[in-house]
Amino acid sequence: MPNNALLPPFDDLMTFLVITRAGGFRAAARKLGVSPSTVSETMTRLEAELGVPLLIRTTRNLHLTEAGRELADRLEPVLAEARSAIADATSSEGAVRGRLKIQVPGAVMEDILPPIIDGFAKAHPEVRLEILVDDRFTDMIATGCDAGIRYGEHLAQDMIATPIGPARQRPALAAAPDYLARRGAPLHPRDVLDHDCIRLRFASGALTEWEFEKDGEILKLDPAARLIIATAGWHAAVQLAIAGHGLIQTFRNWLEPHFETGELVPVLEDWCADFEGPFLYYSSRLTPRPLRAFIDYVAEHRRRER
Repeated sequence: MPNNALLPPFDDLMTFLVITRAGGFRAAARKLGVSPSTVSETMTRLEAELGVPLLIRTTRNLHLTEAGRELADRLEPVLAEARSAIADATSSEGAVRGRLKIQVPGAVMEDILPPIIDGFAKAHPEVRLEILVDDRFTDMIATGCDAGIRYGEHLAQDMIATPIGPARQRPALAAAPDYLARRGAPLHPRDVLDHDCIRLRFASGALTEWEFEKDGEILKLDPAARLIIATAGWHAAVQLAIAGHGLIQTFRNWLEPHFETGELVPVLEDWCADFEGPFLYYSSRLTPRPLRAFIDYVAEHRRRER
């Protein structure tokens, strides 16, 4: 497109972005509330105005051209800045208004995030909160979120990250007393490879990793699973461990109540080292006022909890 050419209509550019996020014309049409033919006509018009193809369409798939990928990458922060400007413009006299959408893993919804959300919602009643629970580690910005929560190993390098929740967390390996009476307790992490194991699987398809650490030695094991439960069903996985179906490894604070009742017994405690807690992360280019207020609240909440 020549430098002196008129800028294409903003709505056409936004339609292009929705297509790239939705992965197709029909899905984009549903999101936009228009017909697929309208979406197709918009793209035809936009490509004609720019003078370059943005999408490669086949009968089954849709792919971005190099020009399309570059345009989408550069439009995303523009849209983010527009959202930020709108949020700021609709806030006045110190009140924080607007939408805040956060992508989080299911684990933090059990006990870390609910009290933070409760306090923040009371402090900022005019903020509309949406929590997207996603264990697939999909791109936060692509899902239309302002921020996300992840553990360190899954953080994107180009994001700003600040701790949220406990600074350190600890895993635990456990089994029911009757299971240990039948099979014996493992004396070394490698012994779990000979045991029945109850594993948890993320929505992405990956199994949660079993990691052990002692005196500087780190072991990452992938034991065969007798039972595999989705991470969203961890309560059921714990109940199956209580029923004597095998070893389970997960957050220690989730298992503590069952240690207290004697339904489960901790195993290899000296090999279960603590690890860094979760982080709130966000793009440096996207800090609308509701997000800034949430960042400040998280920092204050952590100070109070220390």
